[in-house]
Amino acid sequence: QVQLVESGGGLVQAGGSLRLSCAASGRTFSLYSMGWFRQAPGKEREFVSAISRGETTKGYADSVKGRFTISRDNAKNTLYLQMNSLKPEDTAVYYCAAPRKSYDYTRVRDDYAYWGQGTQVTVSS
Repeated sequence: QVQLVESGGGLVQAGGSLRLSCAASGRTFSLYSMGWFRQAPGKEREFVSAISRGETTKGYADSVKGRFTISRDNAKNTLYLQMNSLKPEDTAVYYCAAPRKSYDYTRVRDDYAYWGQGTQVTVSS
């Protein structure tokens, strides 16, 4: 059973930074692409960032490119999202996600089958 547990969310002023973490368990972490998605109130869950098994490929939504950085530590079974220059429009619940299949890299939401419980990020203006 794959389990994903996010941490690191909180309240921050615009321009500030947060670092999200996602602890994974239940299978060999290093064999799978991983991703971050977010969902704001009244909106659909959207792609934020994804990373390949060996960190050779990283993808970002246009809205966060240049401000967010995804990384992973396969030895610690942990995924990270460093968020800088935060904006009020970044306010959302952020979810860590893992695909069912052993993709090297995917950013397609439907490929992701396992989700964490989410962590709230609130950016005040």
